Amino acid sequence: MSNSFADALLSPRAVALVGASGDARKNTARPLRFMRKHGYAGAIYPVNAGRAEILGERAYPSLAELPGPVDHVFIMIPGDGVAALLPDCARAGARVVTVYSDGFGEAGPQGQARQAELVRQARALGLRLLGPNSIGLADLHGGGILSVNAAFEADTLLAGGISLVSQSGSMMGSLLSRAAARGFGFAKSVSVGNESDITVGEVVDALVDDARTEVILLFLETLRAAPTLARALARASAAGKPVVAYKLGRSEQGDALAQSHTGAMAGNDVAVDAFLKAHGVMRVQHLETLFEIAPLAARYARPAGGSRAREGNAPRVAVITTTGGGAATVVDNLGLRGLAAVAPPAAFVREIAQRGLKIRETPVIDLTLAASSEQYRMLLEALLRADWCDAVLSVVGSSAQFHPALAVQPLLQADKPAAKPLAVFLAPEAPASLALLQAGGIAAFRTPEACADALAVFFAPEGRPPGQGAPQPWPDGLPRSGMLSEFEAAQVFADLGVPVTQGELLAPDRLDHRVPYPLVAKICSRDLAHKTELGAVRIGIRDAQALEAAARELREAVRLRAPDARVDGILVQPMEDRLIELILGYRHDPLVGPTVLLGAGGIAAELAPDFAVRLAPVDVDEAWRMIFEVRQTRLVRGFRGLPEGDCEALARAIAAFSRLALCDGVRVEEAEINPLFVRADGVVAVDALVRLA
Repeated sequence: MSNSFADALLSPRAVALVGASGDARKNTARPLRFMRKHGYAGAIYPVNAGRAEILGERAYPSLAELPGPVDHVFIMIPGDGVAALLPDCARAGARVVTVYSDGFGEAGPQGQARQAELVRQARALGLRLLGPNSIGLADLHGGGILSVNAAFEADTLLAGGISLVSQSGSMMGSLLSRAAARGFGFAKSVSVGNESDITVGEVVDALVDDARTEVILLFLETLRAAPTLARALARASAAGKPVVAYKLGRSEQGDALAQSHTGAMAGNDVAVDAFLKAHGVMRVQHLETLFEIAPLAARYARPAGGSRAREGNAPRVAVITTTGGGAATVVDNLGLRGLAAVAPPAAFVREIAQRGLKIRETPVIDLTLAASSEQYRMLLEALLRADWCDAVLSVVGSSAQFHPALAVQPLLQADKPAAKPLAVFLAPEAPASLALLQAGGIAAFRTPEACADALAVFFAPEGRPPGQGAPQPWPDGLPRSGMLSEFEAAQVFADLGVPVTQGELLAPDRLDHRVPYPLVAKICSRDLAHKTELGAVRIGIRDAQALEAAARELREAVRLRAPDARVDGILVQPMEDRLIELILGYRHDPLVGPTVLLGAGGIAAELAPDFAVRLAPVDVDEAWRMIFEVRQTRLVRGFRGLPEGDCEALARAIAAFSRLALCDGVRVEEAEINPLFVRADGVVAVDALVRLA
């Protein structure tokens, strides 16, 4: 039998179908029908205690009575009978058991307990579980269709180099059928169901070693076992196998205990997005892009980013068209996604004119009323060699519908260098042209939105996994759980190397201090995360008399609005100047782990989201990329002659702050500096929040 987990999962040589039905109309009859229809050459053992024969095949009353060993068992009986089968699965030699049955983790607390016990039992027996609630999996090259998905009813399955891993069984079938209608062939497809044991990451890891798989597609609802997936994605990248993901919409904030603006701004979906980017996954926004991008991803290497982000470096796309209106729709969408349709320079226009074709210096090179097929090909090849554009987009008009061979002939025949991506948008519905382009390995798109989506994610700067570093010692004398006071949190940040404003903690009845006037006074309490909303902050205090008055007002505000708060004293700080205010946040996301955020700060932090998120910790180079992503930082980067801020100091502060991920002996759940002042000669934190697990 198969000698590896991956083989038993993806390409089993002998399978048992427990609960196989003799009624061809039932779902449980499908795997046997599908495998016979699509030429599975391995041994199939239907198991049904009530029948001696199923659809022309000998049936067996139990796994114990099979005539030979199996690699994989597909269970299709009611959920309450699954656990009793596992010992026989192990004795039959199976390494993998796929459970189609439901009533487990998706069915509430009792189902979750039943699922946990099932996994415990399987592991004790040396079995791996796919599911429960998995619609199954398929090897389209070998006909091993261990699935009840109706998509495999097709008389012919188109085998190819794409593999799909889906957390939704129904969407797996929908994607397969949509893609097949467009001529996309698949190698493997896997529905992970509840991911009780075998996770998306483990399936991806197995697909990296699958010789038939060239591109891996993920349909995600959430993220589980992030470290396992991260390791698999690293292997996929090293093997040159692109990974593309579509994840369902933005989730609600996952941590009900969040005390920071960071938690509200960067919830689970934002963190997952940062995780996918960090590990080289192209996350698309449109469902069709998930498979339409596959030829682009498989054929071309994504451009490597520089050590630091730069202004004005939007990917440049040369657009050539035979339909002005169709091109305009794509150009509009390119602009929305941060790509630039660029006009050919004068020297290029002269070169093309010397070769018998007149074009203009416009962002869309319109050949609607000119150019033979040979001239189109000549221009296309010149664009693909030009150094003033990063990609070439051909927009084909109505000829694609009525004269498919003629319309796409120049695209198929042109010499296409490996370093310059070529993509095609077909303005009309033109399935014959799409099929020709697909056969030629050229990425072709049916909608301008999907076309722009694909180019945008292809050219998006690849992220980097979180950095490594030595453990960060926790300051002596500070609590190791719960909320810290602002005074304590500031000590943590200063210990990391983040510049923090001078602060003194005063007893309410002893207000002597060394902080120069004018100053800020705040109530200091572990119970008050957001003091401004409670009236527990006073600014612009100019003398001792004003400080005494402010201290009385602060204590009264807390007595009225938070009477149960434990007050440590009055925290005084100097009034600091700044050019802009930013927010610097940290969060231990429940799905992906430590993340760091930089965004527009102050009280408007949540009103107009403008932020960048990374997995933590980051180095200074990655911090610079974050700075360039936040639009507000343009105000201190030379925008319209405004004074420039110390962005070098800002990058160092971001990197230092992100080392919260390395704190030794504690787990920081969330932390925040809001605001962080950026000045001409440095940065300074004037507020501090830390919550520990």
